[in-house]
Amino acid sequence: MRGERPTVLIVDDDFDIRLLVRVLLESAGLDVEVVGEAADGAAALAVFDTLDPPEVPDVVILDYHMPGKEGIEVATEMLAQEPRQQIVLFSAYVTPELEARAQSIGVRACVGKTDYEQLPSLVADLARRDAGTG
Repeated sequence: MRGERPTVLIVDDDFDIRLLVRVLLESAGLDVEVVGEAADGAAALAVFDTLDPPEVPDVVILDYHMPGKEGIEVATEMLAQEPRQQIVLFSAYVTPELEARAQSIGVRACVGKTDYEQLPSLVADLARRDAGTG
């Protein structure tokens, strides 16, 4: 982790999903800091661009299907800036093809929205990897 506790950027066009993810992470006992939220890809990149290393988030939870730029495009741009960025593609549209495409560009994990309960342990694991301790 870059700081004392994991930092997370939550990107989803649905406010309720962003709130769910935030509450899920906080209620799981993770001492996480949500450093930003965004409702679309352009806003996510704007938030990401304002955070210079080492302030970039440990983990980005990124929706795939959003208006404007889709998650894969946003992930590609984030990874071009910060190749070690830990990104979780979080989508209702996870398919084997999407997973393969995401992994090929450097996305660390794909999680279906019906499997949301996996997020806390995944965020903790990825933040430890980012810190070089996992």
